[in-house]
Amino acid sequence: MSVVKKIRNAFISTYNKDGLDEILIKLNEEGVRLYSTSGTQIFIASLGIPCFSVENLTGYPSILGGRVKTLHPKVFGGILARRNDDEDIEQMHKYNIPEIDLVIVDLYPFQTVITLDAQEQEIIEKIDIGGISLIRAAAKNFQDVVVVASKFQYTTLIKLLNKQGACSSIEERKWFAKEAFAVSSEYDSAIFDYFDESKNTYFRKAYNSTKTLRYGENPHQNGGFYGDLDSIIDKLHGKEVSYNNLLDIDAAIDLISEFNELTFAILKHNNACGVASRFSLLDAWQAALSGDPISAFGGILICNRQIDKFVATEIDKIYFEVIIAPSYESKALEILKQKKNRIILVQKQNSKITVQFRSIFNGVLLQDKDMNIQTENDLKVVTSIVPSKEEIEDLLFANKLVKHTKSNAIVLAKNKQLYASGVGQTSRVDALRHAIRKANDFHFDLNGSVMASDAFFPFHDCVKIASKAGIKAIIQPGGSINDNSSIKYCNRFEVSMVFTGIRHFRH
Repeated sequence: MSVVKKIRNAFISTYNKDGLDEILIKLNEEGVRLYSTSGTQIFIASLGIPCFSVENLTGYPSILGGRVKTLHPKVFGGILARRNDDEDIEQMHKYNIPEIDLVIVDLYPFQTVITLDAQEQEIIEKIDIGGISLIRAAAKNFQDVVVVASKFQYTTLIKLLNKQGACSSIEERKWFAKEAFAVSSEYDSAIFDYFDESKNTYFRKAYNSTKTLRYGENPHQNGGFYGDLDSIIDKLHGKEVSYNNLLDIDAAIDLISEFNELTFAILKHNNACGVASRFSLLDAWQAALSGDPISAFGGILICNRQIDKFVATEIDKIYFEVIIAPSYESKALEILKQKKNRIILVQKQNSKITVQFRSIFNGVLLQDKDMNIQTENDLKVVTSIVPSKEEIEDLLFANKLVKHTKSNAIVLAKNKQLYASGVGQTSRVDALRHAIRKANDFHFDLNGSVMASDAFFPFHDCVKIASKAGIKAIIQPGGSINDNSSIKYCNRFEVSMVFTGIRHFRH
């Protein structure tokens, strides 16, 4: 049975006061007595609403430069007292402690301060002590107390007050308590991360923003996203993004971030099926699409330049799920929006994630994100044949792609265009054979093309197969005990090969 409690006294201490005035006016109309700390009390007084200071309640001034204001039995006793416990009530009367039925807090913005170039002492002073204690105390005593732990809950509270006055049910109080502990855990995680200095001594991650997805990877699985999606992308049009959409969008943004020159990419199931770098936007799109027009069906499109009406007209000829670009011409948007479910996204920035984690067994795997990509200066030519300038450009292009391809991975490319890739094979030989077969199916001439491998060749078999297919330059990490065998075969059949010293496994 729902237990309804009347709000008679409220304690308010907030950093952010936007939207607080409506709550205060309503509480005053309902006859609720207000207690507050100095800054909030001044704000309340400016509204012409009576309010008792915390100093008036406790009989003590704010001390230690404001570090101690609310930490007093007359505050916390009023919050934590159990209204159905005779001994608690007797002590309340004995020490003249008022029952506090509503606590509203908005914490010092610690997370904001640490993103600024602030000095350590300024950051430390933004660790809220009194506020977080008020939140935890009120949430613990949800049987009797309503707790609002963030400015983001102001709207929910005012809706409750407008609907039913200064009253709350046990279900409502328990919901607010749950939200309060979410706020406090996220706040504590941010403080821990600051002191831990990105060493990941312990796994502590908290995200307040939640997005419920239609379902997970499959319709019978629940799915959700936790984090700040809006800082990375804006959705201009289309249906709600799905779990699988988000995985593909993440993969697409990671891939396109490797390129400064104009590049178009098409992805399917997190892997690129078409990529090309060109001087012309239309040329880049057409070259990317020709890489695998079959797999492009239902794919994710991404480009690092504005989409114009000419390219939009061509793109509109195929079915795809999502398109991502930094901007769109107005006419291009008109064309692309003709399909109501087509998801059109603006990429605002690249992902700033430097650490990746995933659940496994009854724990979490964590690793640094693979941020390493090679330049010409990182290449070590290990064959007597030296790759040409054009081949080096293609090798570096292919190496970027293989880094973002599921292992075992082989990428074949020419003229900064993805010809084909062997994706997620249990054997590197199978990956290469798959790539060659696919390139032939789409009538690409592999003579003079290049090959990239995400890991070393344990034997020279891949080099032999590649040479027979017409591939003339190879990029790979090196490091196999049989490297010399591969090098000798390359020298024999006039294939150049470079080592990067960096493996790019992707599981």
